[in-house]
Amino acid sequence: MSPPPPPSPDAQHNITLIGLGTIGLSFAALHLKYSNAVVSVHDTRPDLEEYINSVLPGYMDSSDAALSLAQLRLTGRLKICSSLEEACQHATIVQEQGPENLTFKRALWPHVEKLVPASTHLWSSTSGIPASHQVADMQDHTRLLVVHPFNPPHIMPLIELVPSPTTQPAEVAFARSYFSAMPSGHQPIVLNKEIPGFVGNRLAFALLREACYLVDQDVISAPDLDRLVESSIGPRWAVQGPFRS
Repeated sequence: MSPPPPPSPDAQHNITLIGLGTIGLSFAALHLKYSNAVVSVHDTRPDLEEYINSVLPGYMDSSDAALSLAQLRLTGRLKICSSLEEACQHATIVQEQGPENLTFKRALWPHVEKLVPASTHLWSSTSGIPASHQVADMQDHTRLLVVHPFNPPHIMPLIELVPSPTTQPAEVAFARSYFSAMPSGHQPIVLNKEIPGFVGNRLAFALLREACYLVDQDVISAPDLDRLVESSIGPRWAVQGPFRS
């Protein structure tokens, strides 16, 4: 199978977003604000259109008339789809933010695989289920890539790209190029291998675990520990990571 073509920063992609919880809405805002993509959204909730109209504006820049939901829908950049088939009709990228449920994801991808051409890029924004576990029932195990954000992704710049052992390198290169081209300053970081929780969350919870221990042992109060982090390693690590500093 030939690898997908390298992306052009100026190419207009058709992105299908499956699952419109907090992360899905945030990714919708990211793609709409910082790319020229056409974004088709799908969720099984019966009030999807009303929900999108009431909640998504809170993730967008209200000062830019071009980013109003009315204008985005008028120009065809935002499409609210009642079925997965409709949402995937012209997809060049399919990105799911569905339930953290392996059964759901394993059932979803073979269905998507039948609806889109072989050139379509398949991304899972799971919080912890590796791509290698999700692809079990797919015909082609090389297409799926975990694209894990630090929440909320329309604000936080980290995007962890976590390939499975069978993911094509070209899929990783495509995702890295796509997010690097955004004027938002997003930072796609490629992990060398799958690991539970990925890296950002593991670092965050390692610090949280020690923080809870110190408070539990009455070494320091919770408010003072927060102030300590905010006035020391927090700002330092925002500029230079632990190895640089």
